[in-house]
Amino acid sequence: MILLRLFLEYFKVGLFAVGGGNATIPFLYELAETTGWFSAVDLTNMIAVSEATPGPIGVNMASYVGYTVASVGGLVVASVGLVTPSVIIILIVASFLKKYRENRLVEAAFSGLRPASMALISAAFLRIVRVTLLREELFAASGVLTDLFSFPLILLAAVLFFLMRKFKWHPLVFIAASAAVGILLRLGE
Repeated sequence: MILLRLFLEYFKVGLFAVGGGNATIPFLYELAETTGWFSAVDLTNMIAVSEATPGPIGVNMASYVGYTVASVGGLVVASVGLVTPSVIIILIVASFLKKYRENRLVEAAFSGLRPASMALISAAFLRIVRVTLLREELFAASGVLTDLFSFPLILLAAVLFFLMRKFKWHPLVFIAASAAVGILLRLGE
C-alpha cells in the first residue's frame, strides 16, 4: 500500500511541476506536510544534496524519499512515479507539435507556461531562503528583530554569491567551501 501511495504522490508532483526539478520543490513542501515522510528542514538538506549530486534534482529527491520510506522498492516506485507524467506528456506534445508546429495558439500556450514555471521556481527559492536564512522560532520566542536573521549564513551567502560571480570555478568548489564553513559555524555553537 505504501508503494502505491508513493507512486501516486510523486505522479502528482511530476504531473503539475512544470519547469524542471526546482519547480517540484513547492509540491514537495506540501507533500512533507501531508505525509510526514520528511520535514521542511529535511527537504532543504535534500535540495542541497540533490544539487550536488549528478542527475535531475526532482528524481534525486524522489529517490531519497522513496528509499527512506520503503527501501529500494520505494526508491524505484517514487522515481518512476515522478517521471511517468513527463514521459506521457512529452509523447503527446511531440505528436501534437508535429501536426500544429506553426499554430499561433500553440505558440501562445507555450509562452504562457514560461511565467508559471518562473513563479514555481521563485516560490521554491523563497521557501529555501526562509528555511535557511531566517530563524522564525527564535524570533517568535524573543520578539527581538535581530533574532529573526541568521547573520553568519546571510554573510556566507553574500560572500559565495560575490565569489561565484567573480570567479568561474567549478560549483563543487563552492559547495565544499560552504560545507566547511557550515561545519566551522556549528563547531562554534
